[in-house]
Amino acid sequence: MPTKRVVVAAPRGYCAGVDRAVVTVEQALDLYGPPVYVRKQIVHNRHVVEDLEAHGAIFVDELDQVPTGATVVFSAHGVSPAVHAEAAARGLKTIDATCPLVTKVHHEVKRFADQGLQIMLIGHAGHEEVEGTTGEAPQSITLIEHPDDVDDVEVADPTKVAWLTQTTLSVDETTETVTRMRAKFPQLIDPPSDDICYATQNRQQAVKQIATGADLVIVVGSRNSSNSVRLVEVALEAGAKAAYRVDNDGEIDPAWLDGVDVVGVTSGASVPDSLVRGVLTYLESQGFPAAVEERLTEENLTFALPPELRKDLRAAGVPDPS
Repeated sequence: MPTKRVVVAAPRGYCAGVDRAVVTVEQALDLYGPPVYVRKQIVHNRHVVEDLEAHGAIFVDELDQVPTGATVVFSAHGVSPAVHAEAAARGLKTIDATCPLVTKVHHEVKRFADQGLQIMLIGHAGHEEVEGTTGEAPQSITLIEHPDDVDDVEVADPTKVAWLTQTTLSVDETTETVTRMRAKFPQLIDPPSDDICYATQNRQQAVKQIATGADLVIVVGSRNSSNSVRLVEVALEAGAKAAYRVDNDGEIDPAWLDGVDVVGVTSGASVPDSLVRGVLTYLESQGFPAAVEERLTEENLTFALPPELRKDLRAAGVPDPS
């Protein structure tokens, strides 16, 4: 009889930017007391959001829902200059928890726009990160969602085109899109460094490693988490016979396990590891053995907390947790 096996990928779960954003809200609640308002979900995971809400965070869609003079945290996905300006006009105390890797893309947009380049931004329409990035230079940006979109792009000067990406995309699909761009615009200008973040790339490579030969891959992550959705796609492309995304073990359909011997498990970059442990415990309850971990690489990167929060922590005599 085939031997049942569960393999859990590493790295998985929280990246440095997500950890920084979540700790920012936690420290703000401790320092200022609730409520602390957060524009949009601080990270795309409903369990994280619900936990912070239970401790006094109030999540809003727009700044007009925040009382004048209140404290508001900007999410890890970044915001446009218009949002910063609105916050200042309304007298809000702001803490910017934008991931530094997203901030890097914002700087690249401004630099390319100042050079008079038309920017092909590879990303997903409606995603907060794309909206914030586009807001830096909306007249200079063309959004490219799929490789086929490149065929329909028209620009004033084909020799002055650059490309950038949302940080949480599929590496393989982005490579295909850039290849199509370069065929159409031979003088296409590259970003100074890769925009897809290290954590997204590491998690995609790690899931490829465990997906080969897997009967089933379970990706833990919320529906609106771009990097979690991409992990399902990458697992299938890497050879997994089936792959599904779940928010937690309660969303696993027992029928998925019928005839399954090898299960791979991973999680998106905004997922607490407690949710992964819940999935592994569930699999054990269904007759699978304890999971073995396959580690692709170590991640040691950390980001300091936002400077405005660090300043207030110092003034209050609170040690900086970052």
